[in-house]
Amino acid sequence: MLLLFAACGGPAPEPARFVPPAPSVVELDGPLRARYNLLPTLALGEAVAREYGVAREADSALLVVALRRPTADGDETTAHGEVTAEAVDLAGRRQQVSLRRVATGDYIDHVGTVRIGVHDTMRVRVGVVAGGRRQEFDFQRNF
Repeated sequence: MLLLFAACGGPAPEPARFVPPAPSVVELDGPLRARYNLLPTLALGEAVAREYGVAREADSALLVVALRRPTADGDETTAHGEVTAEAVDLAGRRQQVSLRRVATGDYIDHVGTVRIGVHDTMRVRVGVVAGGRRQEFDFQRNF
């Protein structure tokens, strides 16, 4: 029997490789840059959850949208604007995301929570009003 298993051979299993997520940034007119993420609140450390003022729960995800202005030296500064968001799951259930501003160091982030389920796919539509101009972008996250 041992010879049978040895004959099955093939390459030895390899350790899993980390696949970095797609960049979560969109360049808008202005010039304006929006950095965004939607991640399960259970993935947040307790200090980060406290800083954003969210509860770590199995059925919620934190939406973060950060408006930035690129500077000539390649850095970024906070950009001021209004941010709205709506999340839709694959069943078509819509959630208006109530966003609030949170200061994180020298920056301001717009944060809110979204209800999620196991193996959910959420599509998020984000609206930004800055400099008298309304712009939109969307993205998708799988849980």
